[in-house]
Amino acid sequence: MKTTFTKILLVILLFSMNNNYAQTYTFPDESEPHEGTWLAWPHSFEYGNAYRNENDATWVAMTNALQANEKVHIIAYNTTERTRITNLLNAASVSLTNVNFIIKTTNDVWMRDIGGIFVRNSAGALVMQDWGFNGWGGDYAFDKDNTVPTAMGTATGLIPLNLNSILTIEGGSWELDGAGTFLATKSAITAQTNPTAPTGINAVRNLGKTQVQVEAILTQYIGATKFIWLDGWFSQDDITDAHIDGFAKFAPGNKLVTMSQADLLYWGAPQSDIDKLYAASNASNVVFTKVIIPLTANNVQPTSGAALTYKGSYANYYVANNRVLVPNYNDPNDAVANAIIAGLYPGRTVVGIDCRNLYKSGGVVHCVTQQQPMAFLNTIDHALENSINLEVYPNPSKGNASIYFDLKENTAIKIEIYNILGTKVIDIKESNYNFGESIITLNVSNLSNGIYICKITSEGKQMASSKLVISK
Repeated sequence: MKTTFTKILLVILLFSMNNNYAQTYTFPDESEPHEGTWLAWPHSFEYGNAYRNENDATWVAMTNALQANEKVHIIAYNTTERTRITNLLNAASVSLTNVNFIIKTTNDVWMRDIGGIFVRNSAGALVMQDWGFNGWGGDYAFDKDNTVPTAMGTATGLIPLNLNSILTIEGGSWELDGAGTFLATKSAITAQTNPTAPTGINAVRNLGKTQVQVEAILTQYIGATKFIWLDGWFSQDDITDAHIDGFAKFAPGNKLVTMSQADLLYWGAPQSDIDKLYAASNASNVVFTKVIIPLTANNVQPTSGAALTYKGSYANYYVANNRVLVPNYNDPNDAVANAIIAGLYPGRTVVGIDCRNLYKSGGVVHCVTQQQPMAFLNTIDHALENSINLEVYPNPSKGNASIYFDLKENTAIKIEIYNILGTKVIDIKESNYNFGESIITLNVSNLSNGIYICKITSEGKQMASSKLVISK
């Protein structure tokens, strides 16, 4: 009897735990419209004045590039640092209209890894997630960084969904293509041993969790449906244990931006990983078109001190509203990489960000940025929101797309489709529709590959929205 009671109690507890996390989530593509970008400004309290001073110019350049088209949320270590940063921006004639400050002590600057991750729930509302973080497997101090998502939640009014006990994972360790395909290295997420670690040190994450368990978690919380796992590698020169954003990135139109085989081998990738990367396909099993970008022509030379003993990657770029921030190194291949990346994002301006000094610390632009997507393209009237169901299929689409909606009452509605820059590309005038199900088929063959937002409005108020992916 006691054993039976214990089993029943365990089932109830598990059901209760699962109920708390029964919601499913999707991670918006980086190229979707942003409300803003989060930056943690370098300071002197962890690595000294020289580190802070030599990196200031990079943060000024990023802030200047971003503020023209979105908010820039800057985490400053304290009020004195806020004043110092403000003076730097004023001296560079950077407008502060779209800049705001959050006072928060930090260990480091890598917002991609230490910050909260913004996703959408099944209703399309924005949610911030706080994943476990352990200083890249215990390599660095992280006590202050570990509470950055809480500070972000206070600033945004979004209470972070606490996933610390669910999974330890850094944002730079994975890529998602906007349609469910997940790409990462096992060494940065699921590896159980580090063969190159010094005796007594095992700098790994998620000990005891199987790959199947990790995939189930990521399916629920970021919407991954297909997994491409590279083995990755451990290196004393790479504290991240081979974060994917150093050498591979998804781009619109079913493209995978990466390096040549020779450069990937130079980067440390084993041949077996290169083979998997080059053969990778999306959730519909269509092989990604590879776009090859070079490494720097020369070893990176910081603005002061000796040259580094290795070349720089351009794959670690960041897609913002109307901008793409690309790491530059005062190298002949800067122009080559900028031009290739510009061709992937028509309508966006490529801005080269000098990362020579930052690169000494092991990362560049993508590593130090974190996007906050727009809550919605415009304000939703939540009183109307539940009066309609909206679906778009097939999704991805390439020729025709069917817009399905189910009205709870006779309503005059308007259907609009916007591209990722917020420009309206399809506008179906407002008409009366009857209670029940309706389907409208649209020819979308003239739309470029990418991510779009389908909206239904009534009397100027948004009733529903859904993502539409065009992939030809």
